[in-house]
Amino acid sequence: MTTAFADIEQEFNAFVGSIVYSTMVTVDAANRPRTRVLIPIWENADGQPLGWLATYKTPVKAAHLAGNPNTSFSYWSRGNDSVAIDAVAEWVDDLDTRRRVWDLYRRTSPRGAGYDLGNFWRSPSDPKLHVLRLEPYRIQVIRGRDLRSRIWRKSPALA
Repeated sequence: MTTAFADIEQEFNAFVGSIVYSTMVTVDAANRPRTRVLIPIWENADGQPLGWLATYKTPVKAAHLAGNPNTSFSYWSRGNDSVAIDAVAEWVDDLDTRRRVWDLYRRTSPRGAGYDLGNFWRSPSDPKLHVLRLEPYRIQVIRGRDLRSRIWRKSPALA
């Protein structure tokens, strides 16, 4: 267990960058889960993990997150390397943030994760493009070859 993201960051970046696709889980008003496969991107923001998700603001996703902004992302590879991220999601749709996220996706963050958002949206100002800011509070990284697990938790002082 650690509160220093640097302790797991290299393995986190390697696994997320090679796996790329993540299952996102939200829950409805009756606490029933819903999953969808998406590609969030992640960065180190002042020593803390921070995620972004370029997505469509579907009625189901919007309703779930309005009722409960807590979400989980799960990455898994055939070798059993995995990453589980628990985060709080918030819609952030100002143009500066959209441009920044558009660029992070293009550059891939971490290396390997991301894609050209132009495949789905015309530009950062496309009204169909929405951005979720993902603030993790727990991340677990499991190395498949020996099932070694390491957990990062957000420092209570930052929560």
